[in-house]
Parts: sequence; structure tokens; C-alpha cells
Amino acid sequence: MSNSDQAGTFILGDRNVNRLGYGAMQLAGKGVFGPPKDRDAAVAVLREAVEAGVNHIDTSDFYGPHVTNQIIREALHPYPDDLVIVTKIGAMRGADGSWNPAFSAEQLGQAVHDNLRNLDLDTLDVVNLRIMFDVHGPAEGSIEEPLTALAELQRKGLVRHIGLSNVTPAQVAEGKRIAKIVCVQNQYNLAHRQDDAMIDDLARDGIAYVPFFPLGGFSPLQSSTLSEVAQRLDATPMQVALAWLLRRAPNILLIPGTSSVAHLRENLAAAELQLSDAVMTELEGVAGIRSA
Repeated sequence: MSNSDQAGTFILGDRNVNRLGYGAMQLAGKGVFGPPKDRDAAVAVLREAVEAGVNHIDTSDFYGPHVTNQIIREALHPYPDDLVIVTKIGAMRGADGSWNPAFSAEQLGQAVHDNLRNLDLDTLDVVNLRIMFDVHGPAEGSIEEPLTALAELQRKGLVRHIGLSNVTPAQVAEGKRIAKIVCVQNQYNLAHRQDDAMIDDLARDGIAYVPFFPLGGFSPLQSSTLSEVAQRLDATPMQVALAWLLRRAPNILLIPGTSSVAHLRENLAAAELQLSDAVMTELEGVAGIRSA
């Protein structure tokens, strides 16, 4: 059994995926812009991930832009039958690398076609509508117009399933009235716990929750408790953080990203960690919260 298999599985849309997947954002250049320093290394990471049992890859055509999807195609096409590639739309990159909203029906349609072309697919498995940040976090407001446009692309057969990214509970509720939502992708990790209630609600509805920045993102998790637990378990702090997420809820699907084969193997080994109830309680203190 591979490391990825040991994490268990969950239904994403209509496909059974291993809960420990891979996020491709770090395959682009610095700032998720431009080509990587070592394209061959990026290809090697993707192939190693799939060989290790990963069958859920998260990407977007605005990574690069276009670069990450083109590397995925080079590394893995023709794709394994069980591989689910999840992408996201709702943003575009400026010439300076800036991230800009792109929510019009025309822009969303173009984004879907860009993903299809660069991944060399006829239909995208899952497309997340990505809502941009404001200064306080996920932007508030209705998502009816862009989500309706995405649902129309689904009706045309270009998109198999729809998810939401960087959304509030109110936006999730609104989204479920417009389309069948198969996953929600928000920021969440051991220290960033605002979505605790949402995760449990989604679990009851059979909807996957995919935390981005599971290891803290551009500001890696720092905690003496996390470090102490890792030392006792002969693991790295990041492995413990991933294992905590796997134990946190059965609908959590992980997509830690890396451009290093060694780091990929380290992440996948987190599936082997068994965290006791006592350790889980200890780790809850990192965010100052105890789960029920």
C-alpha cells in the first residue's frame, strides 16, 4: 500500500480519490509567475506523485500563467484513468504578476478553454470558482452571476463538476442553491481554524473540503507545541500538521505542494502517522481551540 493510499479515500464529484493529493502551484516560477528554474525537476515531482498513488492534483491555468498546466500535460498525458485534475477560475495575471479578478461570463469561458487546451482535455473534472480576497479575507457578496456562468459551461459539457474556493458560509449556501457543489477550497490549517463549523456541515452533506495553505503557505506554521509533538513522534512538524488535518474530518482532502521529490515523499509519509486522542487534544491548543 502506498503512502497516499494509507490516507483513505473520499468521493470527489463521482470519483473516489485518495485523501492525500498534490497541489501544483509551486511548479511555476517565483511568485507563481513564469517558468520554474528546473522544468525537468517539476516533471519528476508530478510523475513521482502519481507513482506514489496520488490521484487528485490541484492546479489552475493562472499559475504561471499556463505554465503549470503545460507541465502537468508534459509529465502525465495521457492521464491515468483514476486521476482527477481539479482546476480553478476567477482570476487572471497581470504582466507584472499581479492577481486580478476575472468574473465575467466571457472571462470565465476563456479560462475554462485555456485550462482545456493546456491540459489537453475535452472536459475538466472539477472547476472551482475562485473568489478573490479583500483586505479582510474572502470577499463578501453574491456569487450568483459568475456561478451561473460556470453552471452554463457545465451544461455545455466542458465541466463535469463545480466547486468553490475562498468563500464564506453564506456564499456556500448561495452556491448550493445554484449548482451542485462537490468541494470547497478555503484556507485552513492547524492554526487557521475559522472554517471549523463549515467543515463539519460539509461533511454531513458529503462535500469535500480542501484546505489551501495546509502548512501555512508563504508563512510556514511555527509552534513549539507542534515541534515538540513532532519530536516525540520522530516526524517533522509539517508531517504532524498534515496528519492532524487527515484526522480532523473524513471529508478533508489534502493538496500540499512542493517542487522537490524529497519534500513530496516527506509529505506523503504523513499518512503513516497515527495521532492519539491525547495528541489531537494537545495540538488543538495551537489555535487556542478545543474541538468537540
